[in-house]
Amino acid sequence: MIHKSLLIRNIILVFVTLLSIKLSAQQDPQYTQYMYNTMSVNPAYAGQRQVLSITGLYRTQWVGIDGAPKTQTLGVHAPLRNDNLGLGLSVVNDALGPANETYIDANFSYSIYLDDSNDEFTKLSFGIKGGMQLLSTDWSKGRFRNPDNIFGENISLFSPTIGTGVYLHSAKWYVGFSVPNFLTTKHYDDFQESLASEKLHYYVIGGYVFDLSETTKFKPAALVKGVSGAPIIADVSANFLFNEKLTLGLAWRWDDSFSGLAGFQVTDGLFIGYSYDATTTNLNNYNSGSHEIMLRFELQNVGRILSPRFF
Repeated sequence: MIHKSLLIRNIILVFVTLLSIKLSAQQDPQYTQYMYNTMSVNPAYAGQRQVLSITGLYRTQWVGIDGAPKTQTLGVHAPLRNDNLGLGLSVVNDALGPANETYIDANFSYSIYLDDSNDEFTKLSFGIKGGMQLLSTDWSKGRFRNPDNIFGENISLFSPTIGTGVYLHSAKWYVGFSVPNFLTTKHYDDFQESLASEKLHYYVIGGYVFDLSETTKFKPAALVKGVSGAPIIADVSANFLFNEKLTLGLAWRWDDSFSGLAGFQVTDGLFIGYSYDATTTNLNNYNSGSHEIMLRFELQNVGRILSPRFF
């Protein structure tokens, strides 16, 4: 068994190392409800909810600005007959101006139990993902800057993708590190209005559940995103869970926005979440904020007793 203090020390070391990297614009889609959309950034999460889990998310950013980002994600994952194995499918569609990027990835995880005594567990999961990226442009949708300095023809590109991640968790806390794609692909640069090479992205995610009372839980979480040549982006959230039904919270994205979050467990298998972002940059004069809605449906095996699933 790995000593817990050593694990914590190593986790902190990885986190501090990433923060020390000097990481212009973030290239991957961003989510305010990242705590419900973990597999989209870390393949090691596949199967960790111990049931068949289907999550859909729709985000419209900077409402009121033509060509602003719109993102849709679909994640389906479940454990295999052996609970140490997980399998998932992730589809992400991201539209920005005249460009549309679609990612389709298969996710696979393998988990080992570091501690499963006293009705608790500590689980370390390793994940790998592989798939493809489809990039297309439609210049008829408009050009913001100099139309003479842009591609004249529409573009359609296919690129393979491969990424990996690790995810350490218990029933009360989790921390993960991932690199969603190691291969060089192309993305649309909205500032240059041209295609640019996609750079490596690094993600650190973590969260904890505090029992404030028999009916109230406090769930802080954080997501740190880094990309070479760009500033670090950090998301911090604080959610309160009441009677394991209603979730209310606030979030802050470093030098970008403040957010309000709400969620409701409609049935044992259906959860609905919503968030609203208020921009704190100069763009706040030109948009009415960003909206995000999330649905999660889960199918639990009859007669199977599971540990609490707070993440």
